[in-house]
Amino acid sequence: MEVKVLNINGKETGRTVTLSDSVFAIEPNKHAVYLDVKQYLANQRQGTHKSKERNEVTGSTRKIKKQKGTGTARAGSVKNPLFKGGGTIFGPRPRSYSFKLNKNLKRLARKSALALKAKESNLIIVEDFNFDAPSTKNFINVLKALGLDNKKSLFVLGDTNKNVYLSSRNLKASSVVTSSELNTYAIINANNLVLTEGSVEGITENLSK
Repeated sequence: MEVKVLNINGKETGRTVTLSDSVFAIEPNKHAVYLDVKQYLANQRQGTHKSKERNEVTGSTRKIKKQKGTGTARAGSVKNPLFKGGGTIFGPRPRSYSFKLNKNLKRLARKSALALKAKESNLIIVEDFNFDAPSTKNFINVLKALGLDNKKSLFVLGDTNKNVYLSSRNLKASSVVTSSELNTYAIINANNLVLTEGSVEGITENLSK
């Protein structure tokens, strides 16, 4: 699959990049994508929720009334979960929501997400670029030139570029990652995926192992 390379002004450079069919042109496996996204979101959960149970609530353990003869249900103490201020029955406890997926499935999920973007024509290749200094204005100009100023976009760089990263940090709708940081959720969450020339080789190498 050949894709034209654009510059940061949105103009064609006259060059093309060949994208590996084994990565960008496979039949997407949507269930693999679902599982990988589910795992990513599960790993973001802190799981620190906690409610006090009967033995943790502050209160007297004195039996508040006699067992029989009152005409009402028996009750042991004011910490009874049925009373106001009592403990919680089967309340939430701290736990981890993470679960494991094997490497082959996660690799398939990333390939499927990339193939979906390519299939939907939401994949753009731009030449490698840099800024002399961090500038949100310059990054916004790049977005406008590529027609992405009103869309959620993900830029994938070949290597860490501090100036480009800092230039995008204040923009909620755009984010910048390197090819080694790319994950399925980030790809699916963006309307458009922008790959630099230098990142294509790294992505292909990481997903062809």
